[in-house]
Amino acid sequence: MNFLYIGNLTKMTAKIINGKEIAEKLRTELKKKVSKLKEKPGLAVVLVGNNPASEVYVNMKEKKCNEVGFYSKKIILPEDISQEKLLSVVDELNSDNKIHGMLVQLPLPKHIDEQLIINAIVPHKDADGFNPINMGNLFIGQNLIVSATPKGVIKLIESTGVKLEGKHAVVVGRSNIVGKPVSLLLQQKNCTVTMCHSRTKPLKDYTLQADILVVAIGKPGAITKDMVKPGAIVIDVGTNKVYDKLVGDVDENVKEVAGYITPVPRGVGPMTIACLLENTLECMELQKKIY
Repeated sequence: MNFLYIGNLTKMTAKIINGKEIAEKLRTELKKKVSKLKEKPGLAVVLVGNNPASEVYVNMKEKKCNEVGFYSKKIILPEDISQEKLLSVVDELNSDNKIHGMLVQLPLPKHIDEQLIINAIVPHKDADGFNPINMGNLFIGQNLIVSATPKGVIKLIESTGVKLEGKHAVVVGRSNIVGKPVSLLLQQKNCTVTMCHSRTKPLKDYTLQADILVVAIGKPGAITKDMVKPGAIVIDVGTNKVYDKLVGDVDENVKEVAGYITPVPRGVGPMTIACLLENTLECMELQKKIY
């Protein structure tokens, strides 16, 4: 970590964990691997409706697919599509030999059961790692396909070079998409893990104990610098739009006490897409073993 000397005061400034640069390195490695393959890994993304944020995200996935030499398929469906029709689209992709990994972009319209759609994706094509079989394998420590965002979070933490074994990690947020899988992955790294959420009172008592603090609660500036242990690794998973500006769940002033911190943007976001591509390649390798 760096220090700024102002008179007799010493002020800590955290090292920035540049997710964009780390994601670029991962994509470069994937591109090299793909260049040696006879067949291109194929990723399909299904977008239902016209959610602007989802459209941007899906287009970015398509762009990064092309950059690393993947085959990319984007399917855009109307907002009012029936659940049965969406299930039939998923079933077609399950049977498509050119598609090795797929995902249905969330959130889905209210008339569609999201979990039912996730369950319909065969585990060995589940690039997002949300299928209950993949989540169950993570739970018992036999990782198959790990959710892209949690996987990216661990890579960002490891990029600091800090030894994780024995560290106290605090995860704020208990979602199936981020909080729960991150806590399991940290346990696999031999961290002692505390999970916090909206009902944890007082939250500050727990976050101040964290050597590693992962925040994913979707509330702008929820973690302030008085809630962070000096020198802690802070991973901000939140992406919130405030007055046309993207901000995280962690207040900007936290960098004055943290040892390492991810920015928003250019932190976790780029790693999610890079890990999604890595998952697609892993899905392809898995299918070679199955068929």
